[in-house]
Amino acid sequence: MRAAITPRYGPPSILQLIEKEAPTIGEGDVLVAVHASPVTAGDRRIRAADFPSGSVLLGRLMMGLTSPRQPVQGTMFAGRVAAVGAGVTRFAVGDDVFGSVDFGAYAEQLVVSASGAVAKMPSGSTHVDAAAIPYGAGTALHFLRDLADVQPGESVLILGASGGVGRYAVQIAKHLGAEVTAVCSQPALELVTDLGADHVIDHAAEDFTASDRCYDVIFDVADASSFRRCRDALTPSGRYLTLYISLQAIMATGWTALVGGKRAIFAISLGEQARIEALSLLLAQRVIRPTIAEHFPLEAVADAHALAETGIHGEVMVVVAGKA
Repeated sequence: MRAAITPRYGPPSILQLIEKEAPTIGEGDVLVAVHASPVTAGDRRIRAADFPSGSVLLGRLMMGLTSPRQPVQGTMFAGRVAAVGAGVTRFAVGDDVFGSVDFGAYAEQLVVSASGAVAKMPSGSTHVDAAAIPYGAGTALHFLRDLADVQPGESVLILGASGGVGRYAVQIAKHLGAEVTAVCSQPALELVTDLGADHVIDHAAEDFTASDRCYDVIFDVADASSFRRCRDALTPSGRYLTLYISLQAIMATGWTALVGGKRAIFAISLGEQARIEALSLLLAQRVIRPTIAEHFPLEAVADAHALAETGIHGEVMVVVAGKA
C-alpha cells in the first residue's frame, strides 16, 4: 500500500511517499480503507519537532530523538471498513467510519481498535467532512462541555477563534447555549460570525482585557494569553482554559483547583469512543460543520503541510482514496 512517511524531523518537503506492507488485523481490530485525513496542528508539530517551549526535550523523548518513532503520520481519518477481526460487533465490512488514532492515517489502509476512538459516519456526510471533525471539534467539546461545564446563558470568549480548534469552539459554545465572543484577525471576522459568534474582536485593534466586561469562560486556543493576564476579565467563578502546556499553566491549574474561585484549566485532549460518537451525532444534526480550505492527493501531502503552515482559515485535507 502507499503511505506518506516522515523519515526525520524537518520542513514539509521532508515528507515522502513510499510503498509499504499492508497492515494485518487481530482480534477486536478493524481494517479501514482510508479516504481522507486532515493536516492538524499536531501533525505539523510532530513533523517539525516543533514542541511547545519548555517541553522540547520531553517531546523528543516521547516521539523520537531525531525522527518520529512512528514515521507514518496522520492522526484523524475517515474511510470504509474493509475487514473486521474476530469478536468485532460494532462495525461490519462496508461501514463508513471516522475517528482518531495516534498515527498512521496518511496511508491507504489503517488498523484501529473497534473499542477505540472510532464511530460510524452519519448518513449524508462525506469522508472529507467527517475526517475534518475529530481534532478541532473533539478538543473543543472536551474543554467546553466536559472541563468548563459551559451552561446556557454563560458568556464565552474564544482566543484564536478562526483556528483549527477555535472554529469548532464557536459552534459548540453556541450549541451549549453560551453568548460567544470570538477574538481573531480582521480577515477572519466574517468567518467566525458566520459560524455563530455573537460578538467579534479584531485582536490587533482591541485588547479585550482592557474593557470592563467579564466572561464566564475564556478559552485560549492560540496560546495568546495566560491566566494571570485574563484573571480580571473573568467572572468570580470564571474559568480560563488553555491547550498549551507550560509550567505557569500547570501551576495555575493546580493552585486554583485548591483555592477555588476563578479557575485555570490546562489539559490534554485525547481521542475516545464516547466523544467520537457525540461528534457523529452533532455532525448529523448539523450543529457543527467543517470549513474546508483545500484538499490534496496523498502524493502531494508535502504541499498540504506547506499550505497548512500559512495559517489558512480552514482545514487542509489529504485525500487518500476516492474523491474530495
